[in-house]
Amino acid sequence: MMQRQGSSDSTGPGPAAVATVTGARPGALPEALDVAIVSPEIVPFAKTGGLGDVLGALPPALERLGLRLCLFMPAYRSVLTGGFPLEDTGVRFSVPISGHRQEGSLFKTVTGSAIPVYLVRADRYFDRDYLYTTPDADYPDNAERFTFFARAVLEVLRKSPPRLLHVHDWQSALAAVFLKTQPQLYPELASTRTVLTIHNLGYQGLFSPEHWPTLSLERRFFTPDYLEFFGKINFLKGGLVFADAITTVSPAYAEEIKTAEQGFGLEGVLRRRAADLAGILNGVDYSVWDPETDPFIAQNYGPRNLAGKRACKTALQQAFGLPLDADVPLAGMVSRLTAQKGLDLLREALDGLLSRGLQFVLVGVGETSYQQFFNRLPLDYPGQVGVKLAFDEPLAHRAIASADIFFLPSRYEPGGLVQLYSLKYGTVPVVRATGGLKDTVEEFDPDRGTGNGFVFRRYQAEDFLAAVDRAIGLFHQRDKWAVLMGNAMAADFSWGRSARAYLDLYRKLGLEVGGAAG
Repeated sequence: MMQRQGSSDSTGPGPAAVATVTGARPGALPEALDVAIVSPEIVPFAKTGGLGDVLGALPPALERLGLRLCLFMPAYRSVLTGGFPLEDTGVRFSVPISGHRQEGSLFKTVTGSAIPVYLVRADRYFDRDYLYTTPDADYPDNAERFTFFARAVLEVLRKSPPRLLHVHDWQSALAAVFLKTQPQLYPELASTRTVLTIHNLGYQGLFSPEHWPTLSLERRFFTPDYLEFFGKINFLKGGLVFADAITTVSPAYAEEIKTAEQGFGLEGVLRRRAADLAGILNGVDYSVWDPETDPFIAQNYGPRNLAGKRACKTALQQAFGLPLDADVPLAGMVSRLTAQKGLDLLREALDGLLSRGLQFVLVGVGETSYQQFFNRLPLDYPGQVGVKLAFDEPLAHRAIASADIFFLPSRYEPGGLVQLYSLKYGTVPVVRATGGLKDTVEEFDPDRGTGNGFVFRRYQAEDFLAAVDRAIGLFHQRDKWAVLMGNAMAADFSWGRSARAYLDLYRKLGLEVGGAAG
């Protein structure tokens, strides 16, 4: 959810306010570290969207290229109570917040083969039902929570300086800010280079100026050249200004965010940093998203044996009380229910879509107005629409495996993962040509047999419906539909290619990796 921001007048602390770390046991912290990755979400520990999926899959792919890594994230309630093996490292620290010292501790778990994940524990900040926002509003102390997180990570890393610090989204961006604006507090990290990845520019970490003392930064940094943004503090803007390099999650989105239409007010900063901005397409963890091995779906299947897909469709129709008919096109959508995802367009086109005779299943949770609208649809269209308002990972797998067609009519889409999942499952995507959707889905040409989905460009209901009509028309031409499904399932968006692009970027920043594949 988009976070609001805050700030207020203050003179930042001098070197005397430096934080402290005590009690580290031998071996508690990594040694000879190439990259420290900082993120507010990492699968399987915490997730609200694609960010968590990316941070669950990218680090193991980087490790396979020879990088020595560790990860940092907050010790949320979902981690503490999730049954994960947790180790108390013995590390205790205190950091300056609003002129006072706030204490925390460091726990450890692992991901990948044995990549350490360090959990910043401060229960007053992170032991909560939700990560950033309740169903009603953002947590009012988010500025303090994620200032603390960024300070804590830097303080811990003083004991084991990485050659590169890679931070993700606004919740981690202040680590790059503090490192560059207060080098006297972190002298051990003087040679550490920084990368900031933007997963969605629509979420920036905006706070009112009354929160400025929370950051313990000099007042001169609350100006338009730095963290000030139309009278507010902007955490993400600070990262964009101070990081050595910036990435985002698709080449098309890297270009789009430099425009007024999709720059969310930061397009000027991004144009100034254009030489340091790269778009690296997200990948898919095929050990999790593969219909041949997926444990959540009704029957496994693959490109050479599609019988299981029909069984999956039957099971989903049955679960949602829809007629069991293999010849009716079943359209699906798994999404956060926000305006970004094109739900206004879907709502406008809905009568037209359902008049085409297709069935429609939606799985997701989000803004109240959308939840209320979609919750009524099974009553308004009995036997044609199924809706589950929940964040349900197993059901998301089943919906993607079972549908014939998948809708992604996004207003904007930085990278997108659902279209990549649907391709692997032979579920044909209908997408708007924006961001990562534009980079990964190509209009099917029935004459040449090329392409893997259906694409429309204008954010207009008539264009969306025209793309759906092309999909439905081809669905009833079984031989051509089989070619299209084969193209979709053959697409390879594994993380290896994306990880090598990140490695190339790291090398440009001076990182040398002995024995790593290029």
